[in-house]
Amino acid sequence: MSDEGRVPGMSIAQVTLLAWKLLGRDYRAGELTLIALSIVVAVAGVTTVGFFTDRVQRVLDVQANRLLGADLVVAHSRPLPPELRREALRRGLSAIDIMRFPSMAVYRERTALADVKVVTAGYPLRGEMRIVDRLFGPDRVPASIPRPGTVWVDERLYTTLELGTDARIGLGNASFAVAAIVTHEPGVELGFLNGAPRVVLNAADLEATGLVQPGSRVRYRLQVAGDGAAVDAYRAWVQLRLAPGSRMEGIRDARPELRSALERAEKYLNLAVLTSVLLAAVAIALAARRYLQRHLDACAMMRCLGASQALIVGLYLAHFTMLGMASAAAGVAAGGGAQALLASWLGQVVALPLPAPSALPAIHGAVVGLLLLMGFALPPLLSLARVPTLRVLRRDLGVPTGYGLLGYLAGAAVIAGLILWRAQEPRLGLTVLAWSVAGIAGASALTWALLRGLRLLRGRGGSWRLGVASLQRRQLGTIFQVVALGLGIMALLTLTLVRTDLVRTWRASLPPDAPNRFIINIQPDQAEPVRRFLAERGIAAPGIFPMVRGRLVRISGRSVSADDYTNERAKRLITREFNLSWASRMQEDNRIVEGRWWEAGARADQLSVERGLAEALGIRVGDVLTYDIAGATMEATVSSLRSVDWDTFNVNFFVVSPPGLLERFAATYVTSFHLPRGEVATLNALVRAFPNIVLIDIAQALALVQRMLEQAALAVQFVFLFTLAAGLAVLYAAVASTQDERLFQAAIMRTLGASRLQIRRAHLAEFLLIGAAAGFVAATGANGLALFLARRFLQLDYAPDPAVWLIGVAAGALGVAAAGHFGTRRALNTAPLQVLRTLG
Repeated sequence: MSDEGRVPGMSIAQVTLLAWKLLGRDYRAGELTLIALSIVVAVAGVTTVGFFTDRVQRVLDVQANRLLGADLVVAHSRPLPPELRREALRRGLSAIDIMRFPSMAVYRERTALADVKVVTAGYPLRGEMRIVDRLFGPDRVPASIPRPGTVWVDERLYTTLELGTDARIGLGNASFAVAAIVTHEPGVELGFLNGAPRVVLNAADLEATGLVQPGSRVRYRLQVAGDGAAVDAYRAWVQLRLAPGSRMEGIRDARPELRSALERAEKYLNLAVLTSVLLAAVAIALAARRYLQRHLDACAMMRCLGASQALIVGLYLAHFTMLGMASAAAGVAAGGGAQALLASWLGQVVALPLPAPSALPAIHGAVVGLLLLMGFALPPLLSLARVPTLRVLRRDLGVPTGYGLLGYLAGAAVIAGLILWRAQEPRLGLTVLAWSVAGIAGASALTWALLRGLRLLRGRGGSWRLGVASLQRRQLGTIFQVVALGLGIMALLTLTLVRTDLVRTWRASLPPDAPNRFIINIQPDQAEPVRRFLAERGIAAPGIFPMVRGRLVRISGRSVSADDYTNERAKRLITREFNLSWASRMQEDNRIVEGRWWEAGARADQLSVERGLAEALGIRVGDVLTYDIAGATMEATVSSLRSVDWDTFNVNFFVVSPPGLLERFAATYVTSFHLPRGEVATLNALVRAFPNIVLIDIAQALALVQRMLEQAALAVQFVFLFTLAAGLAVLYAAVASTQDERLFQAAIMRTLGASRLQIRRAHLAEFLLIGAAAGFVAATGANGLALFLARRFLQLDYAPDPAVWLIGVAAGALGVAAAGHFGTRRALNTAPLQVLRTLG
């Protein structure tokens, strides 16, 4: 090795050996306990959250894909090219073909329009079919698809045709034995596909029916499932070969309420990771500051004995690298063990095996720990190397300045880079950084003002006077403690507020009586009779809404088509017909995010557009939209953008106008309602009374979504526990960072005659003031940050709660006081002479 890479006076091997001996000495002396614990907690927190979020996100995706029946579906009204299936199989994916079409089912003298699904072996790829042998009997998972010569029917068809034991129904030119009743079937609930009763038919029997002929109305679907990376690669391959009119969808392309639930869960889990990183940075910064203060004398002695600055930097760089690697390994092991315990618990709750963890979270955790350590160990390294030799005689010289400030800027750059990296969304990372900077500035200003104001009260009470005097003697240290605790408490409060609001919103959006049936194609003269029909049977309909179908053709005079957009969702949206409606009042699960809702008597030529649609298609307030409605055009100006809570499963529309704009077009009506399980007779009576309506059953989808949201709620609550543990590490580090000073001060005070009670009260006054100041800053920042995150990133209707200030101040004061009491007991139990010999 060249001389340029060697520390002057010593070889690399000698430096490494000496660093190892120093590491062992510091370990035995307890010097590394706090900093090593901070690294372990940081890495364990990030690793556990990473492992857990990775596995939970994947299991939530798998659970959500049960609704779709596959990981990816390609659909078309014409037979799909055979190479799509061959390519999927070549890539190691599972692939099956499915056909769906309407047909009359015949039993004796009765007939019913049915939705026939033709399936092949292996169906379904995701989720499960559940069948019963008799109506309302216990259900089970079948071993295969219907045997040739038999079919499975759903409850509606069974009761509509009044089928019995050994019944046979006719489909086209063939008849089939009804072998089972379907109680659950994935893939039928997504979207308004068909409201007819369902029949499941083996593909081997299709030719015998003679139902599929040239010109038949058939929907062909290719379902694909397999490894996530392989599915994504296949999706990209298919995207380039999709024929016009084809549609490709995963679970996130399907119902908007499912997409929003998954996105909210993922964003919260990412926020939890950011909080863990921020708390880890604060804990390590506090621990590194204490380490610096405790090693100034040793470095001054080394300088007196001839050690150069380069030698000291090299020694401590090797020292910290060994410490970081050992602590990171321990943190990864702790994180792996913690997530394994959680996985065993959560696996029972979700009734779905959690996928094996990948190695990536462990690598991320170790990298985060090492970067945080080096980022915040840089100030001690540079400062320790510049300790003057005169400090051996004059210990009042304190910590060298200059490079230390540069080092802390490097540490700030490291934490900023880590937050932006872990955020996975630039806006979220920048938001957390901006509020962190604002929190630091606010905490510093408040602490400085508090210390100035306390001078007026310094003369009141002996213990109070001692506590205030101690804070003012260590103004920089006090500010540092308040800033660190304020950031930690702010992160925890923010996560708590968002978590609480998120879980409450999820559970409120899908109450037990959430709508599980939709009725569409209600004619204008049937709206009131349908309402009465439901009311007479004790069913409360949320409302019956008018609906006009139209296609967007121009935005502010500019013609639009799929070629104008690169986003696949935008391409699909611009080619479809939208359901337009009108209303004088906005629905309760809608909220204006830009512009204003119209007042009574307002002009009719205005529109309110759902925010997600507006973002996808580039629509802004003030744009003039032109729709083609049955060959006629309609123009109106966008006056507002709305957020829609799709999670409620209520009837909602992408585009709404005031009354007076759309009434001239032919309209039908739509509604939704909740029907208790087993009330199939009500559905049959409804269809007989109004034979033209289309009744859509989403009960199975609703049950799965409810379970999925409960699992997501459990996931975010468990992730919160790990960030709470990281917050406790910050609290411990904040108290321990000034422990030596308190030991020395307590020894002096006891030597001068102060009692233990007086010292304990003085410490209590200090910690109460520090905790209250940190809690106030944290509550202020948390309310603002939670409001911003909830509304901008999670689309939650969060309102700041004044009680947060009371909780923040009280929790900060009491928590810091309790931690300080237990952390400073050594100052009261150690003999003053022993302390003065050690630290004096």
